[in-house]
Amino acid sequence: MERLEAVPGQSDSGHHVLSKNSRLTIADIKAFVKTGIINSNLMMVFAGYWLALHFSDASFWANWNILIYTMFGSGLVIAGGCILNNWFDSDIDPVMERTKERPTATGQIALPATLIIGTGSTILGIGILLLASTAAAIIALTGWFAYVVLYTIWTKRRYTLNTAVGSLSGAVPPLIGWAAVDSKPHVVAVVLFLIMFIWQTPHFLALAMKKNEEYKAAGIPMLPAVYGFAFAKRQIVVYIACLLPLPFYMAELGTAFVSIMTVLNTGWLITGLAGFIMKNELKWANLIFFYSLNYLTVLVVAMFIATV
Repeated sequence: MERLEAVPGQSDSGHHVLSKNSRLTIADIKAFVKTGIINSNLMMVFAGYWLALHFSDASFWANWNILIYTMFGSGLVIAGGCILNNWFDSDIDPVMERTKERPTATGQIALPATLIIGTGSTILGIGILLLASTAAAIIALTGWFAYVVLYTIWTKRRYTLNTAVGSLSGAVPPLIGWAAVDSKPHVVAVVLFLIMFIWQTPHFLALAMKKNEEYKAAGIPMLPAVYGFAFAKRQIVVYIACLLPLPFYMAELGTAFVSIMTVLNTGWLITGLAGFIMKNELKWANLIFFYSLNYLTVLVVAMFIATV
């Protein structure tokens, strides 16, 4: 594993956290831990936790300490995975516009220190999650393994299926939240996992289309770069279509929820099908990506409305 090569401006000894004359800004720290990923995943952790309380008739206030353990522990595990992703990708991040300012790419944070911080954050997070429930800790560790080992180290630079493999880690947050309250499987939790798993492929393939040249330059075999935009568009539409029946398996949340999600899925499918007639493919990719960002917000809001 050749991840400890020197980065320009970084101390060769690796004993210092920061390189000489480095001053980390808030933006640097956010890029280091990937706050966007942490926030979106914690939103789904809380959604799973909230639904588990609802279906088990448990009191929110009686379980406030479990919520703190779950959110804090999950945040540390997610941050640990993101930091280790930055450590492993420090050689290709400088090639891509959206990643070139990460402190591990610029050499502001030494790679050995990054490895220690990422590992430590993960271990601490798992330990805190064990205070919530063993099941929550195991699920979080499984998601971390999928992201760091199966995605970052194994498939990202080798196979176009890297998106599907990475989606496993992005789908487990609601299961973590649910397991913190109730370790027994439930159809709503399983379907929420499936929604999160399927949602990520259209989201990331649209991003891959937008950043196609950057991924090519970095040598990452994203599906649009390898098989072309036409194939990627078909895959996006197929995945969106797979979302259509899933809300009906969550009928326990009520007719209003199923109706909202059906309208949301239908609108996304129509947007996807429009890609076969729109001439500006990048504009269409932007539409799919923008829709995907709002999809999660509508999903979570609809779930809260259905359970209050």
